Amino acid sequence: MSLSDSNALTAAVEISNPEGSGAALILCEHASNHFPAQFGNLGMQAADQDSHAAWDPGARAIALHLSQMLDAPMVASRVSRLVYDCNRPPEAASAMPEKSELIEVPGNRNLTDEQRQKRVNEVYHPFCDAVSDVIKARQNAGLQTVLITVHSFTSIYFGQQRSVEIGILHDDDTSMADAMLANAPSLSHRRVERNQPYGPQHGVTHSLQLHGITNGLANVMLEVRNDLLRSPDDETAMAEELLVLIRPALATLAQQGGKNA
Repeated sequence: MSLSDSNALTAAVEISNPEGSGAALILCEHASNHFPAQFGNLGMQAADQDSHAAWDPGARAIALHLSQMLDAPMVASRVSRLVYDCNRPPEAASAMPEKSELIEVPGNRNLTDEQRQKRVNEVYHPFCDAVSDVIKARQNAGLQTVLITVHSFTSIYFGQQRSVEIGILHDDDTSMADAMLANAPSLSHRRVERNQPYGPQHGVTHSLQLHGITNGLANVMLEVRNDLLRSPDDETAMAEELLVLIRPALATLAQQGGKNA
């Protein structure tokens, strides 16, 4: 896979706009609900394979739009997060969960160390390697980089309605999240909250830690409630709303001369 390709694909990873020179790098770890043949359907019903448990509906479309509008590279997983969740380290049980909310994943029960390692090798490592390659190429080119990961979440979780519409998540580095939240009043019609509906305590900031903090990159994780993403028009409109927060935040970090921003 060459980073010079306009849209590089492997079995596990999609890279779009790899040579984009804007200030952001976009990740989408839960872009797909594809179950590769070698792993089967994990014993799941078709409806569950298409549910939010298997992927983040609308997230890839938003990530692609952000990539285009910000001239940013995008790296996305092409495999369901139930096969391997690229936002989790190999030692985490949630990397290959036996249950997701109320949905059982029979094919993830009693996995041997060899079976787990096969998924790590075929899904997680290619994704991480692709991200590292893009970051290294940008560093070699002297490009400033802010890491932005894009996700969506279900509006009802364990029977409870969620009121937050856009979550701005961070780990130890709060710089990009702070800058985005400072502009949240610009989206007065939206409920925008910090570290909701998840936060570091839920183990969701692995990519921010591994690819952002470790490389000295400002970073943020975006969560959008998926009932706001029912159509391509909805996805585009939400991406444009997110840009209202992202663009001035990137400008703020650049003015501050913060880490790689």
